[in-house]
Amino acid sequence: MESKVINNVGVVGAGVMGAGVAQNLAATGHRVVLVDVAAPALERAQAEIRNGLRFQRLLQKPPPGEPAEPAASVLARVQPASDLAALAAVDFVIENVPEKWHVKREVYARLDDICREGVPIAANTSAIPITRIGSLCRDPRRVLGMHFMNPVPQKPMVEMIRGVHTSEATLAAAHQLLRQMGKEGIVVEDSPGFVSNRVLMLTVNEAIFLVQEGVATPDQIDQLFRSCFGHPMGPLATADLIGLDTILDSIVVLHDAFGDSKYRPCPLLQKMVDAGLLGRKSGKGFFDYAQP
Repeated sequence: MESKVINNVGVVGAGVMGAGVAQNLAATGHRVVLVDVAAPALERAQAEIRNGLRFQRLLQKPPPGEPAEPAASVLARVQPASDLAALAAVDFVIENVPEKWHVKREVYARLDDICREGVPIAANTSAIPITRIGSLCRDPRRVLGMHFMNPVPQKPMVEMIRGVHTSEATLAAAHQLLRQMGKEGIVVEDSPGFVSNRVLMLTVNEAIFLVQEGVATPDQIDQLFRSCFGHPMGPLATADLIGLDTILDSIVVLHDAFGDSKYRPCPLLQKMVDAGLLGRKSGKGFFDYAQP
């Protein structure tokens, strides 16, 4: 039996992931409240959504006889806001703030007070355990993990994470929202990094060690993964797409959670983050994305 249609969705955080989630939601007919405390971030997100819609239109032609919806109409469904109080009337919240515990703690304390009783709150986190995030709310049953992949509009699958207290009703609502977005979800149990990032972050970190040690260049490493394993994108281009600061934050979470030296961040990764070489969003990471 299908759950009730979810029309109004709150998206917290207007970075790369938040903008992608907001674009996907708006393009599938949802009204979106996009919240970020930084006005420049909201402006950038709106520009990214506009560009993303243009790119999506090139990739996905509308069915014959159905004109493509104007980008302006899609953008009109995204309401930017600088205060979490704007989420008081939404039916579902997807949180995308940085992977820093002190930031999460402050955001969830407010979300718990602002959101109506029973409204699901999904953490789009890369590594922080969902049970720990749920502990910040009076009712942890409404908290789950929804780990979207970048670029969000192009990825058909979402890793869903069930915390210790996550209710079946919360999972059902999340499945319903994903169906409305044209996606599917795979539910896994809670663990730092879940499935995708327990594997991916180790792969990326080890690839960076290979660069640091002079074993291979970034291009050689990525070419091997593309050609030998059929990956559409190598681990270092993937790191650039995600953002090297997010990669570093995620590996630090895994290292702190497991206390295992295999999660020790590569010094070159830390050095690049310190230098502001964050990947696509800064124009340069392991590869150069500067406009010619």
